[in-house]
Amino acid sequence: MTTNSAGSIRLAPGDAAPAFTLKNAEGNEVSLSDFAGRKVIVYFYPAASTPGCTKQACDFRDNLAELNGAGIDVVGISPDKPEKLAKFRDHEGLTFPLLSDPTKETLEAYGAFGEKMMYGKKVTGVIRSTFLVDESGKVEVAQYNVKATGHVAKLRKDLAV
Repeated sequence: MTTNSAGSIRLAPGDAAPAFTLKNAEGNEVSLSDFAGRKVIVYFYPAASTPGCTKQACDFRDNLAELNGAGIDVVGISPDKPEKLAKFRDHEGLTFPLLSDPTKETLEAYGAFGEKMMYGKKVTGVIRSTFLVDESGKVEVAQYNVKATGHVAKLRKDLAV
C-alpha cells in the first residue's frame, strides 16, 4: 500500500483487499467474503447510466462467460443508490452484481475516491479503478485511472483469459 501526492491510499499486489459489505441492486447485502475461494474483479465506476460507465459495464457483461470460465467473478461498485443500480442493470441487461457505496467508505478503502483530473481540472470524485482479488483475499492486480473503453479487453489480455 502506498500514498499518492493527494494523500489517497493506493493498493498494490500482495496487499489484503479491504473487506466490504454493501447493498446490491435488490437491497441485499453482498460481502467480499462471499467470493472466498474464487478470484473476483472488483471495479469502481463513477455513475450508473453515464456513457463511459455504461460502455465499461457492457464490456464486462459481454466478457463475463470467459471470465467466469477462468474462475473469475465480477462486481461493480459505485456511490449510486440500489434503485438506480437496478434501473441500470435492467436497462443494460447486466448479469453481475452492482453494489452501492453511498458513504464512499469502500471506494476510499481501495483508493478509488479522491482527486482526479477531469477535462483539465482537478476534481474530487470516483477514480475509475479495477482490482483482481485472489482466492485468499489478496490484491493480485491494482489498476487506477483506467479507461472505460478497451479496459476489459486489456484486462483479459493481461490475465490471459
